[in-house]
Order: sequence, then structure tokens, then C-alpha cells
Amino acid sequence: MTAPPLRLGFPVKVMGVPGLKSNDTRRWQKGPHLRCSLEHIDRIFDYLRKKRIGMYRFSSDLAPYATHPDMPQFHSMVAESAAELRAIGRRARELDLRLSFHPSQFVLINSPDPALTQKSVWDLASQAEMLDRMELGPEAVLVTHVGGVYGDRAESRARWAKAWPALPEHVRRRLVLEHDDIRFSAADILWIHEHTGVRLVFDYQHFWCLNPERLEMLPTLRRILATWPETVRPKLHFSSPRTELREVVRAVKPAQAGAGAKRARKGEAEMTKAVVKPKARKKTVLLPPIWTGHADFTNPFEFARFMEDAAGLEFDVMLEGKAKDISLLKLRPDLLRYAPGVAARFGIFADETAALEAEEAALQTTHDPAGDEDVDEAA
Repeated sequence: MTAPPLRLGFPVKVMGVPGLKSNDTRRWQKGPHLRCSLEHIDRIFDYLRKKRIGMYRFSSDLAPYATHPDMPQFHSMVAESAAELRAIGRRARELDLRLSFHPSQFVLINSPDPALTQKSVWDLASQAEMLDRMELGPEAVLVTHVGGVYGDRAESRARWAKAWPALPEHVRRRLVLEHDDIRFSAADILWIHEHTGVRLVFDYQHFWCLNPERLEMLPTLRRILATWPETVRPKLHFSSPRTELREVVRAVKPAQAGAGAKRARKGEAEMTKAVVKPKARKKTVLLPPIWTGHADFTNPFEFARFMEDAAGLEFDVMLEGKAKDISLLKLRPDLLRYAPGVAARFGIFADETAALEAEEAALQTTHDPAGDEDVDEAA
């Protein structure tokens, strides 16, 4: 039996349709509810069907204030929305959509503070309950990071493993662990897997940003994919780093104004976007990129090279470009142009060229992704 094509997905925010919300964003005074969020999701599903997109990540605020400790009036909204969750899950199965959550960076089950850990487990339990009430299979997961280092990486890593057995069963069934770009490497999460059995998610950009053990990429990818049961297709994350100059606004010291705008800062050359005028209080400084930052779009050559290196391995790909769905819509015709063999793995073939190129030409948005935060959790 031939395996179905690999899926491409994107997280949370739809940029191809202005005003299409991913959750109920009303403040608590207005009584926001999961039911309202699911109405937004139903419209997003319409968009995913139209654009032939097979994977999507929910906002971590899908159930607004559902775990806010000081707002008990919202705590029962997941149970209150049982029928709506079941209906949206049924529609997801009909559309063959793979769904997931990525709880925020404040969800930390390795925290040395028991109160923070307890609150984090509550957040995970709420999101796992939503996936269960949608009656989704084991491909629908919660992706989390190890958490904080707290001055001792080995101890913090061990604390995550120690917390695992105490997690609710429905959380352990859904939870998968991802390495990050500045704290815990692929080697760290492989260690945690050996001590817990938790499934793992490979992140391409994070692997290059943080790999002090100098692991080789393909053997590491194979080891991480092997943490998933044979009956469940793994998923991974892919993004390209930002390469453009960063614009940073800084305060102007009196000696830096006017003709001295490009003078040395602490003796070093400094580029500014424009000459700093006399009496100016602020200046825009141009700095080199930081490689942990996500680019707006996916570099098609980088992606094709990775996919060709990973030939024979099966996984779905969550694209984490800041342009969200537009990044995905741009990548598909790029793959047909530059790597048709890779495109075919995602079910993209030459007979779709005209339609994909027309779709690509129509990509217009008033949203500027450069203003978004570079946070891959939740957003």
C-alpha cells in the first residue's frame, strides 16, 4: 500500500485572508468562549480545504482564560463545548487535517517552582482534553520544550524526566518534546526520551543553532523519528533563518548626533539607517542578523536539500516561517520549479503548475510579518 503524501502545515495565524481570526480574542470582561473560537476555526478549515493544506497548529489561547487561576468562571468552558469540539474533530477527520497545539513558552514542567509546574500541567491537561474531545488520533499532539536551565542544565533536564510519570495520562499520551535553539539540544531531548519514552520532534533551524555535542544531522533525525510508534507518522519543524540587517532603535547620546552619527560606539563602527540629526533622541541602528530568528519565508533550496538528504524517511512538516500560510503557498510552486522530486513527496505534481503559479501571483497581504515576535510556541 502506497503511503499518503507528506503534509505541509503552518501555525495559528492565517495571513492570506485579512481578518480571519484563530481564536476568540475578546478581553475577559466580554465573556470570550471556546465555542466562539471554534467558529473561527471552522472558517479556517474552509480556507485550508480551499488551499489544499493538510496540517494546522491551533492557538494556545483557543480556550481563552480556561486555566486562569483567578477566573473560575472560565474553567468549565472545555467541558461546556463538548459537542462543538466533537463536531470540529469530525470535520478535521473528513478533511484529513493533522492538528496540534504548541503551548506557550511559559509552560514549564521542569520549573523548580512547584506552583509554576502545577499551572503548566493544568495548561497541558486543558489542551490535551480538547484534542481528546475532538476524538483525534495519536498524530494530534502537544509540542513543548524542556524549559529553563535554572543554572544547572543537567539537573533541569533530569527534573523534566522526573516530572513525566506524574503527568496525567491524557497529557503523556499527547505530549511530544522539541529541542530548542539556545538551551536544550537534540542530545538533551534524546537523553530525556531514553529516561521517559516521550516522543520527540526534530527542528531543523534549532539543530543548527544549538548542537554543542556536534551530532550529525541525519543520524540524529533518524533517532528522533524512531521515537514515534510505527503506526504514527512523525512530524518535524522547518524554518529558515533571517538574513537581513536588523533595525534596532536606541537612545542617542549627545556626542553621537549630527556629523558623529556613524562614529564609533565604544570605539567600533556603527551603521545607522539615516544620519542622526542634532537634538535627536533616538536612532535606528543596523545590525547583523541573529540566526535564531525565523525568516518570513522558507528558503526553497535549503528545504529541497534537506528533503533530498532525508530521502526514504517519512514525516509531516510544520513550516514556521513568519509569513505563516503565505510561506507555505510560496514554497509549493518553488518546489515544482527547483525540486520536482521533492514536490512529488508532498503530492505536488506538474499538472498543478499553472494553478500554483496563479496562486503565487495572487499572494498579496497588508500584514507585515517583520513586526511579529520570533516565538515558535503558540503564535
